[in-house]
Amino acid sequence: MAIPMNDIQSVGVIGAGQMGNGIAHVAALAGYTVYLNDVAKERIQSGLATITGNMARQVAAGRIDDEARKAAVERITPAENLDELSEMDLVVEAATENEQVKRKIYAQVCPLLKPEAVLATNTSSISITRLAAATDRPERFVGIHFMNPVPVMEFVELVRGIATADETFALAQRFVERLGKVSAVAEDFPAFIVNRILLPMINEAIYTLYEGVGSVIAIDTAMRLGANHKMGPLQLADFIGLDTCLSIMQVLHDGLADSKYRPCPLLVKYVEAGWLGRKAGRGFYDYRGETPVPTR
Repeated sequence: MAIPMNDIQSVGVIGAGQMGNGIAHVAALAGYTVYLNDVAKERIQSGLATITGNMARQVAAGRIDDEARKAAVERITPAENLDELSEMDLVVEAATENEQVKRKIYAQVCPLLKPEAVLATNTSSISITRLAAATDRPERFVGIHFMNPVPVMEFVELVRGIATADETFALAQRFVERLGKVSAVAEDFPAFIVNRILLPMINEAIYTLYEGVGSVIAIDTAMRLGANHKMGPLQLADFIGLDTCLSIMQVLHDGLADSKYRPCPLLVKYVEAGWLGRKAGRGFYDYRGETPVPTR
């Protein structure tokens, strides 16, 4: 099932949100023809607008020239229907961190793909082996976990399922290399490497707030200045999305059966309230004014 890298000309991306439009962005800059899909035309247009704005900022910062920007934008085609991905060589699913949503997408897209196409998931925590089993091509299924924001972060986790073929994994490695990213191999355990370490820290920060040990500002300031983190853990949670944080903690708690991964009740409460962070306008900070202010 070897598919040489020079045979990969096209990349389909399912999901035009924060992660999906970032993946489309870097793939187009790397020279790939990209088809960007989502459940609604408006979401695709929003994703394309984000890509255009982010590329313009890269030009202003001198990271790319305007010719590269124009060429990359022209390589991206909105795909309102999944059947438009039928001739893609590589399809990357970047939907919400919900296993049932992902399985539904695979059931819809797999019959449409050409037999040799590789299907990848950007999941940040869910078992690659289990997701692969929900497809018609487990040997051509692989985890390619990009970091957020994709155009800025240079690291990618690569995760193979038990059935992932060596050729598929090698293709994923070469794909990531062509994007200018650095990859590391993670074993197929809940939340892999980055989120296995990062999310329990964020969850503990939320417990610290929940128990009254410190305020939002105190906790974030302590970790920024005391541990030299670029962002405080509560600010970072808002950036990631509190629903995503909760989903990953639930995967860890269910998958490893250890009470230390129990999601903080305050995190659950915020998600139930719809306070999901920056994307919802409120989380541990309220973003609806000119300057974010703590909500607790």
